[in-house]
Amino acid sequence: MQVIQNKMKKIFLIVSLIIFSLGAGFAQKSEIGAFVGTSFYIGDLSHSTIFSECGIAGGVVYRYNFTPRWALKANIMFAKVHASDAISNGSYERNLSFKSPITELSVQAEVNFLKLYNQKGYNRFSPYVFAGIAVFSFNPQAELNGKTYDLQPFGTEGQGLVPGKKEYALCSFAIPFGIGLKVNIGRYVSLGAEWGVRFTCTDYLDDVSGTYFDNDELRLQRGDIMADLADRSPEIGKELHKNGSQRGNFNTTDFYSFCGGTITFKIGNEDHICDLKHKVSVRHKLGRKR
Repeated sequence: MQVIQNKMKKIFLIVSLIIFSLGAGFAQKSEIGAFVGTSFYIGDLSHSTIFSECGIAGGVVYRYNFTPRWALKANIMFAKVHASDAISNGSYERNLSFKSPITELSVQAEVNFLKLYNQKGYNRFSPYVFAGIAVFSFNPQAELNGKTYDLQPFGTEGQGLVPGKKEYALCSFAIPFGIGLKVNIGRYVSLGAEWGVRFTCTDYLDDVSGTYFDNDELRLQRGDIMADLADRSPEIGKELHKNGSQRGNFNTTDFYSFCGGTITFKIGNEDHICDLKHKVSVRHKLGRKR
């Protein structure tokens, strides 16, 4: 996990430098600011209930406005997601739970429904849609007897014990998309609200995907803690899981979501499109007077 964190820190630094370089080089159409909101997850431990067991989310936003209709946005996002069978699935005998920090780097294209300007006399608000690509790190964890354990190294579904079944990666790709609303306040500030979903390329955001491994073998090979984390049904008086029985749904992948508000500040605050239209109009009027 430390290696993944170090890699993400390096990527974070590189992307931050790129963002600030872009801000300096394209000041006239750039915005930089922050996102604050909430996050939630949908997967094997929370099948369909949105905004269930929400966590805190926040990040840094950079936007470059190519035209009044579309922009390119870069995000660095941080969040925590969690879920449990006890809350999301009622009295489900599996009795599993997890929590995971998420660090995401993404690039998204935004398309405004209305032309958006920051000058008086022009339209200052617009709903929009966005889509892009993201890379993110995660680390599913669970609590047992008051202690928190990283689940991936334990191989709770037999990873590392079954031939050809390797540990899953703690870094993956996602496709972000969603909707939002932007409002320009004066010439320098833009407020926004958006809801975005991330379809991931992993089914292990929650450490649950396939089938149960032989719990006696897990206990023998890797100890009591691992075996207790892999099958938690005995904690609620259930001991029904056998080797090969269903633990998760490997036919689907997990996804997570961000919902919140943004505030961005315009750098340079010049709109060449508006300026160009204004100059053309002035020249046309001067030409008529002559």
